[in-house]
Amino acid sequence: MKTSIRRRQVLAAGSALAVSAAASAFAQDQGKPDAKADALPVPGAVRSSFDKKSTAEQVTNGIDMSGKTVLITGCNSGLGLESMRVMMLRGANVIGLARSKDKAAEAIAAVAAMPGVKGKGTPVACELSDFETVVKAAEAVKALNTPIDVMMLNAGIMALQQPEQVNGIEKHFVVNHLGHFVLANNLIDQVKAAPQGRVVTVSSRGYLWAPEAGIEFDNLDGKRDYTPNKMYGQSKLANGLFTQELARRLAGTTTTANFIHPGVINTNLGRHFPFYVRIAAGLIGWTFMKTVEEGAATQVYVAAAPALATTSGLYFEDCNPVIPQTANMQNMELAAKLWAKSEELTKKYLPVAQA
Repeated sequence: MKTSIRRRQVLAAGSALAVSAAASAFAQDQGKPDAKADALPVPGAVRSSFDKKSTAEQVTNGIDMSGKTVLITGCNSGLGLESMRVMMLRGANVIGLARSKDKAAEAIAAVAAMPGVKGKGTPVACELSDFETVVKAAEAVKALNTPIDVMMLNAGIMALQQPEQVNGIEKHFVVNHLGHFVLANNLIDQVKAAPQGRVVTVSSRGYLWAPEAGIEFDNLDGKRDYTPNKMYGQSKLANGLFTQELARRLAGTTTTANFIHPGVINTNLGRHFPFYVRIAAGLIGWTFMKTVEEGAATQVYVAAAPALATTSGLYFEDCNPVIPQTANMQNMELAAKLWAKSEELTKKYLPVAQA
């Protein structure tokens, strides 16, 4: 009996420790709800009446996406899956990209079978860490011979506990930034061919974890020093800088580019966290995390809202544009340098005219 009691006490203490550690991990600047008190609205920008509790369905209520094509990376889980569901619910035809065509097809079939869904889906395989398959994915999309009204760069990885490199580059940077950089550059003409094309990049308040230099161009392999949060933060900063530079290059066209922070959501993105963080997220996450339906709201709003037809180069939280909280995220010289370095690292996989 005493042994059983002690065992329960140890388990209880361990659970309490896990909850405490997880709360600490999740409550950092990447997304704790009260951290947004410092987020200031963008003067003169279009604002909505939506907030952190709004869902993707609510922010698209009354919007007809029939006849439009929406490309979504990471369509088979989390925010990508919910974004695809709502876009298809509103009538859009979705090109769903996942690491395998089977995963994408399974997700599309599940969404298509849901009540009220009017849009159709096309599955495409795209492994963002393998630039050759990214180019093949782009070729498969081009073969559909349709303009892309929305390119939603949603997929990503987070918190790899041990350093991993892909072709000599740290994996967060490859998957979250460079893979999407290759995809976007190969498909941007299809987006520009739409009457009002949009690029929506899922960044994160994790950009606040980026190193002081912003992008450590002399440590892109992560070998000099590696911490999961820093490398994730650097990749999310890269998402924002890429989008702003893209917006600058698209100036004068009908195509826009914006980036967003979805909030903190307990999705498959956190699969690399230590086990105690994952357990505690399931236990207490509901107290401060958004639901998936709420988390997908901002990217879906930016993708579909008619009022944002000419809004470009801005950062959104909770369906409203706010000013990024670091100078690095507003540094257009850094954005241009990142673009040039990204071209250098991926030139073999870019369109001939660009490479």
